[in-house]
Amino acid sequence: MILVLGASGYVGSAYQRFLAGRSIAFQTADRRKHDYFQKDGLRQLIKEVQPEFVINSAGYTGKPNVDACEVHKTECLQGNGVFPGLVREVCGEANIPWGHVSSGCIFTGSRPDGTGFTEEDAPNFSFRQDNCSFYSGTKALGEEVLRDAPQCYIWRLRIPFDHIDNPRNYLSKMMNYARLLEARNSLSQLDDFVRVTWECWSHRLPFGTYNVTNPGSITTHEVVELIKGSALGKRLEARGKTFSFFTDEVEFMKIAAKTPRSNCVMDSSKITGHGIKMDEVHTAVERALAHWESAS
Repeated sequence: MILVLGASGYVGSAYQRFLAGRSIAFQTADRRKHDYFQKDGLRQLIKEVQPEFVINSAGYTGKPNVDACEVHKTECLQGNGVFPGLVREVCGEANIPWGHVSSGCIFTGSRPDGTGFTEEDAPNFSFRQDNCSFYSGTKALGEEVLRDAPQCYIWRLRIPFDHIDNPRNYLSKMMNYARLLEARNSLSQLDDFVRVTWECWSHRLPFGTYNVTNPGSITTHEVVELIKGSALGKRLEARGKTFSFFTDEVEFMKIAAKTPRSNCVMDSSKITGHGIKMDEVHTAVERALAHWESAS
């Protein structure tokens, strides 16, 4: 039995689809019955479910984007910084292995030689550098809380997307935003992310931190060109859709954002080095666009 925390969210829903599609027994948590954000509630939930493995996809991202975290700081800190430590304590008491969905947004830019950040690199977009959004700062704190945690995977998700139109889908955002910021980033195809994180457990990979991003990196302009070259893009063009860009990050921050954004390149060779396959990021974006499903 697998227990999924935060199952109603964008990432948690993908875990539900994955596990159900493979007939893997799992259970989600109803906070009306068990307030698992409280220690006693989580202990009782664990006692009743008796899971073999726990997936924590709960957290606070803010709606419609991370700017909301600047207002709802208590919820953001509780969900991203405090709650992972609570799960660590309760799973440790019960001797249950678990995995935590973290974020690549604790980095900005790339390494000095231009390569992607590895799991050995310290976050450079956090409260300790005083250069980050509140969201990124709390996600970095969450990883600090889990440092050296036994029987724990830390899976770093980075700008998720898939083939289903959704306000949380990066490709949906690219098609709906009035103006875009040019930046180079690593991305995580959501279905790939869920599959790979599950394979960490099913293949019994060593516990620890893994960057779960599709190999390579991609710029905003490259994503736009892939959209425009797809059948979906042709339909958007026929309806009069155009793509425009901010002049630079200064203009973006002045007009469209309340807090700095993470744009970074990550190295996923640790996870692929274990023989786990992921499509190169451009290929993954093309595949999502080719199979695009409009929101119901």
